Amino acid sequence: MPLSDVTVKIDLVKPSNLKGLGTPLILAKVAGHNTYKEYGSIEAVKADYPEGTPAYKKAAAIYAQGDNAPSKVAIGTYGGNPENGESDGAGAAATFTIRNAFDEYFDNDWHFLILADATADEKLEAAKAMEEKSYKFLVLQVTDREEVTSYTGKDRTIVFYHPITSEHPDAGLVGAVGSLTVGSVTWKFKNIVGVTPQDLKADELQKLHKEGAIAYVTKAGHSETSEGITASGEYIDVLHGKDWVKLNIETSIQSAFSNNGKIPFSNAGFSLLGVQVTNVLQKAFSNGIVASDKDGLPVYTISTKKRSEVSDENRKNRVYDGLSFTFELAGAVHSASITGEISI
Repeated sequence: MPLSDVTVKIDLVKPSNLKGLGTPLILAKVAGHNTYKEYGSIEAVKADYPEGTPAYKKAAAIYAQGDNAPSKVAIGTYGGNPENGESDGAGAAATFTIRNAFDEYFDNDWHFLILADATADEKLEAAKAMEEKSYKFLVLQVTDREEVTSYTGKDRTIVFYHPITSEHPDAGLVGAVGSLTVGSVTWKFKNIVGVTPQDLKADELQKLHKEGAIAYVTKAGHSETSEGITASGEYIDVLHGKDWVKLNIETSIQSAFSNNGKIPFSNAGFSLLGVQVTNVLQKAFSNGIVASDKDGLPVYTISTKKRSEVSDENRKNRVYDGLSFTFELAGAVHSASITGEISI
């Protein structure tokens, strides 16, 4: 994430235009150099990564999603030597690993990580790194059914089981859904251009979902994603909405700091910060992240401590820790059980 003086922590309690979050980062292994660059079209990508390269194929699958595709795609590379010339301890030049690339590029403006040509070990390393951050998503295509369970339980990894290696449902999924208004969509039922539905039996699909993976299938004649979950079983839209609220509150309050001569350490100053949170949660309600009550009003609360309730140490250090909020997730319908009665 970018530099900020604001930290927002959201705990997900169960049960119970601002920035978007749709830009993908494609990580590609390229010997000799390590770079990060953003592209606004597949033609621009082609200038650096010719047709047939793994990075180009992933980018092409993203842009194939038409109007739903993001406005830009980032491509980062690893596999070369670090710029600082470090050695591996045996005299040879060290290699810029996938973990090095993850750490180096993490704070850039992207939200979905796609791996162009990673090994199984590199995929696991990326999944581990993303889990540690507990922010953003790794989206993996898994072609080996036995590999699915390697990621079971990970909140921040989306596992797409698809055995056709020439197709790229991981990139297509991000292109089709990632840039839509956060909160307005679920990731289930989504059509992906260029992906072939798989013929999976109901019990096979249920087992796949239980292990934390999704697939591309045909239901009622419509080709669509079979679920919208991460490898932990959590819904993607829940975590994406959580990320949206976190980022936009941080951005809004940071902007308030920057755009005011000063925000006084007083009840009036704290109220100004509370207004920033209110504005974001209202937008989250409009987008479909925050639930409504029986009267159609958003279900959230915002609390601010008074100056007298802040510790002397925090007042001295100009740290205000008294702003908090809660909200109820809107959620989505993923299945239905319907009963009927026939009269004779």
